[in-house]
Amino acid sequence: AVAAPLGAALAARPLVSAGAQDGTAVAAVVQGNVPRLGLDFNAQRRAVLDNHARRTVQLAEDVTAGRVPKPDFVVWPENSSDLDPYAEIDAYAVIDRAVKAVGAPVAIGSVLAPESGPLRNTMILWDPAGGPSDTYDKRKIQPFGERIPMRSVVRLFSSDVDRVRRDFGPGRDPGVFDMAGSRVGMVTCFEAAFDDAVLSTVRAGAQVIAVPSNNATFGRSEMTYQQLAMDRVRAVEHSRTVLVPVTSGVSAVIRPDGTVAQQTPMFTPDALVAEIPLRSGLTPATRLGPLPEYALLAVAAAGLGWTLVRRVRAGRRAGTP
Repeated sequence: AVAAPLGAALAARPLVSAGAQDGTAVAAVVQGNVPRLGLDFNAQRRAVLDNHARRTVQLAEDVTAGRVPKPDFVVWPENSSDLDPYAEIDAYAVIDRAVKAVGAPVAIGSVLAPESGPLRNTMILWDPAGGPSDTYDKRKIQPFGERIPMRSVVRLFSSDVDRVRRDFGPGRDPGVFDMAGSRVGMVTCFEAAFDDAVLSTVRAGAQVIAVPSNNATFGRSEMTYQQLAMDRVRAVEHSRTVLVPVTSGVSAVIRPDGTVAQQTPMFTPDALVAEIPLRSGLTPATRLGPLPEYALLAVAAAGLGWTLVRRVRAGRRAGTP
């Protein structure tokens, strides 16, 4: 039970590759930072948006000065614009100016607030020429964070549930953006913990995985490092570069072999620019999905069933009920 998985892991190590299969792209992730820690940071939504726009404009200035290469595409974090740009003219203008300044398509993390129904935690593909186009709605909505199940019952234990005044609703389809010829799959924050969310995104054609996240509400806890560890597993699992733009850190660029190529400090405005490999090959994990887990469960169930059958037979031979 111990030796077989370890031996298999070591034997499979040569199969792990970080090489480019479909060429390379220059990617940038932006960490704008938040004005203060804690659960109330959303009250300063415009400040968060301005921070990310400002750091993107600074990235454009760095490109002009020759300090960094020009990115082919840029990814902002989840909640980088909690102001709905489709409804807020000022938010639209701020985002559009920043995208035009950097001159590359940018994936924007926003909250869309339709007149009726649930809120949407949405990534928006924003083109410097055409403006907003494709969208991806987060599918795995966090209970007690983005929605309150059994609200009337939970309120009996804590009035803090009312801080979530309007629940978010889940999307249905995986989101893969065509960003300057690179197919970038969106896996928003909490979704990185779910095998099926990442698997379906890679199967939908993602050459790169982006995990835009917002961990400002967790302060300086270990949460951001726990999520970074999950993202490293996903990189190796599907042999894809994983881009991790986070509002307040740690943002990172992870190679397909799980190596963290670059990362930012926490609560620091920053931008990471890296040339990354584009990959389209499917690993055994991508091809098989949960089938190995089901097979192991079947083996375990068969072993348990065989043991029970033997005990029953032994009891009958001994004359005991």
